[in-house]
Amino acid sequence: MRAWGAEQPAERVEQAVADCVTALGAVAGRRWEGVRAGSLEWDCRRTAVHIASDLLAYAGQLAGRAQDAYVPFEIAPDDGADNAALLDVITTTGALLAATIRTTPRAVRAFHPYPFRHANREGFAAMGVAEVLLHTHDITGGLGVRHEPPADLASFVLTRIFPHVRPGPAPWQTLLWATGRGGLPGREPVRQWRWSNNPVLRGERLDLEGLTPASAADLAAGGDGGFAWAGSVPADGTRVGAGRMAEQYEEGVFRPEWTTYVLVRREDDLAVGAMGFHGAPDGDGRVEVGYDLDESARGHGYATEALRTLSAWALAQDGVRGVTAVIDRANTASQGVVTRAGFTRVGGDAAKGECVYELRR
Repeated sequence: MRAWGAEQPAERVEQAVADCVTALGAVAGRRWEGVRAGSLEWDCRRTAVHIASDLLAYAGQLAGRAQDAYVPFEIAPDDGADNAALLDVITTTGALLAATIRTTPRAVRAFHPYPFRHANREGFAAMGVAEVLLHTHDITGGLGVRHEPPADLASFVLTRIFPHVRPGPAPWQTLLWATGRGGLPGREPVRQWRWSNNPVLRGERLDLEGLTPASAADLAAGGDGGFAWAGSVPADGTRVGAGRMAEQYEEGVFRPEWTTYVLVRREDDLAVGAMGFHGAPDGDGRVEVGYDLDESARGHGYATEALRTLSAWALAQDGVRGVTAVIDRANTASQGVVTRAGFTRVGGDAAKGECVYELRR
């Protein structure tokens, strides 16, 4: 896995739409109306209209910067439009979404309900690609035609909006299983499903942006994770934390809200460091946090602000009783950060030279 650059999410949308139009173009002369689209209750024609509608709706959300709800409009093909004309509509709405993704700044997020009520341009790209891939599968399945899209498109979707799904032997079969459209050996069938965009917590000056599995893997491999860094490159601690997140994804225990968060300064959209959880809360309701900050960003209170923001969010979650931080005895700067954030020292390990601090509910 790796994170895609600023242009590549748009290219993925274009690639998915081209694959869809090629596959459906081969059966455009057949009757779609009244033919059920796979396991859906819709017929093939309505499903094709739905593909175009979703592509346009996502473009509208991003372009209009909608924050509280879906923009209230829908698409309707002209009376008499045949199947080939519907494919023209899909091509056009796909181009509109791709163009919107390319012209939307990285930090912009717009409304989408699942699960944190917002998504960025990469999230909307992944959702658009998912709609195209899955509903092309539904239509071709309903018409009795076998079609499999490129594996990298399915991987693009899985590593952006299905962080909770453990990778399977092949991306496309894994995506079908994750959306209740197929089986995987050793896994129970999926009856209900929902994708998940990454979380963002808002501080006074910083946005704490949760890493997706794709961004985590890219950071761990030496990339930038899709961020511009104040110190040109991420700190070693950020890469280590991201690597831990990537491993959790591969093992199927990744929890998108209990991830590493990149600390992005809103005034210039530069990442100044990272802070995150070592994992989900333990059986006692405690979760451990770790962080690092770029040298150029130290001395401005960013770490304290981020720790207050992240800890307050964690303690508001059901079952969480405390947030802990383990700090080297010699690291007086970090001890000052946790103290200013309200933590108190509760113990330590003299042999390891460590102090343990905790903030309780």
